[in-house]
Amino acid sequence: MTTALSLNETLAEFQSKRALTMPADKLKINVDQRRLLFETADRSAFIKEGDAVEPFILAEVDGEELKLDALLKKGPVVLVFFRFAGCPACNIALPYYNSYLAPELKQLGATLVGVSPQVPERLRDIKERHKLDFLIATDADNTLARRFGILYSYDEPSRRSAIESGNPIGNVTGTGTWELPMPATIVIDRSGTVRFADVSPDWLVRTEPTDVIDAVKAIEARAAA
Repeated sequence: MTTALSLNETLAEFQSKRALTMPADKLKINVDQRRLLFETADRSAFIKEGDAVEPFILAEVDGEELKLDALLKKGPVVLVFFRFAGCPACNIALPYYNSYLAPELKQLGATLVGVSPQVPERLRDIKERHKLDFLIATDADNTLARRFGILYSYDEPSRRSAIESGNPIGNVTGTGTWELPMPATIVIDRSGTVRFADVSPDWLVRTEPTDVIDAVKAIEARAAA
């Protein structure tokens, strides 16, 4: 039986294939922006294990208001931050999580929420297109991502390229800004404490499902003890 590729192996395979067809100038802008983010990200500002998470409200794309306190009454909460509905890497990562993470978390009594700053009417597309079985919500004005220290802005070459192509990211997301969250996975226990935090400045590197599942199992084991 063939073993499924890990999420990051899948993303690396995607990038290798895309590099064969992507115009050289566009590829360079993409690679340079990811390298710059990796090298300059202020990791000391990232949310980390042990941090307390203040109450927040997110707008689920199907109209539900997601309040942290209400979600935590059901069990641990897993937040997966992603960029926007049309992001190629996000369209690989979220379906992968739907297959290999969401079912396990459901069995463990945890709630999985995909989070993006994109406005709900545009963000809904990725949930419907992939028939995602978990919540997808808008972080209006990047409020939560800013609090978690995981925001970045397009560099100048990326801005020029987006403007030339007629797709400034602020227009795509509906936010009117150049800011997006770095991919991040945050696991919060019932007390509102972060028990796992993984932030990737490079948007082609994402948290593997097994790491999230292990973090949630550790919460349950701690509670049982």
